[in-house]
Amino acid sequence: MISIRNARLGVRALALVGVALSLPACATITRGSSQEFTVESTPPGARVSTSNGFQCDATPCTFRMPRKDAFRATVSMNGYVTQDHQISSGISGGGAAGMAGNVIFGGVIGAVVDGTSGAMNDLTPNPLVVILRTPEEERAWQADAAERARQAAAAAPAQ
Repeated sequence: MISIRNARLGVRALALVGVALSLPACATITRGSSQEFTVESTPPGARVSTSNGFQCDATPCTFRMPRKDAFRATVSMNGYVTQDHQISSGISGGGAAGMAGNVIFGGVIGAVVDGTSGAMNDLTPNPLVVILRTPEEERAWQADAAERARQAAAAAPAQ
């Protein structure tokens, strides 16, 4: 026969497990699984589209993006060379602090929630700042970059 004392201990243990399972992860609570991502351009007014389906018709613009997914952002404007940029998703300082909170308070459950939700991550670069160039400016910029690379190679010590 179960004693009243054992029954109370069982109820307390069950309640404790229920509370632990209902506590979300630290980074998910403090940072969320999405963040604002901003695109700025010179000149302003460029169109932005992302590989994960977001778009805006005129920079500057801000999107609410999932933290866990890397993506490509394409910035275009009539009369200027279109630019593609890779946006990375990686563990950030704030996410690492949230993970430390998991170690102290949430344990494995919190770490799993934060890891799968992307709450530990940040998107970089953010903001994405783009300087659009006309085709002529682009050719001059590339020629200058090639010349600087040639000069750097010539100045490097022989091995």
